[in-house]
Amino acid sequence: MNPKLALRGLKKAFGPKVVLDGLDLDLAAGQSLVIIGGSGVGKSVTIKCALGLIKPDDGQVLLDGKVITNARGQERQLALRQFGMLFQGAALFDSLSIWENVAFRLLYADGVGRAEARERAIETMRRVRLAPETADLRPIELSGGMQKRAGLARAIIAKPQIIFFDEPTTGLDPITADAINDLIVEMVKDLGCAALSITHDMASARKIADDIAMIHQGKIIWRGPAASVDSSGNAYVEQFVHGRAVGPIQAVV
Repeated sequence: MNPKLALRGLKKAFGPKVVLDGLDLDLAAGQSLVIIGGSGVGKSVTIKCALGLIKPDDGQVLLDGKVITNARGQERQLALRQFGMLFQGAALFDSLSIWENVAFRLLYADGVGRAEARERAIETMRRVRLAPETADLRPIELSGGMQKRAGLARAIIAKPQIIFFDEPTTGLDPITADAINDLIVEMVKDLGCAALSITHDMASARKIADDIAMIHQGKIIWRGPAASVDSSGNAYVEQFVHGRAVGPIQAVV
């Protein structure tokens, strides 16, 4: 059986800076995979290549075994309909109300009427523990954790088959971060979708992942069950997981 999403030999450079150097990754249907690694190692570029926001210099992106690397027009739209995304910082539109943010895809891509879109938005907000009373507020009126919940509601409203999470707990206090992690686990399980996340937060990675993979120098250098990340036997993983300044990874200061 083909993996739900497969990245094969991805290469990407920005000028002389090589970011991805033959990266391979598989994501199975219903699986939650977290990519860890230091700043600037290519985690976000990997997700952007998978989404088609960045075109790799070489390699392929496959969805259900079909190459979508250079998909255009209707083919690309069909692929995008399978994706949901929770952006770092939630990335809500300041000029729109919360329900309009949540229903953005329904309103501007799927052609759903405003009354139905609002109803579906509020129902989805309930699922992520956002009260209906927040529907007509603006993002600036919500706390950071509530904005993340709104972003999560937007990511799941169309019931995607793959959700991408970009640093889902960045900027949140530990208690709020843990609540967001719980919601991610719950929503992924309820939808039966696959999830591909990137994070520096090891507490988050351990909680939301089935598997954890580490990227270094443009390649996946280790992958295993989340439960084994603390006993990986890999010097790079050990240094990163335990936050040690001394080790094979050189700190950039």
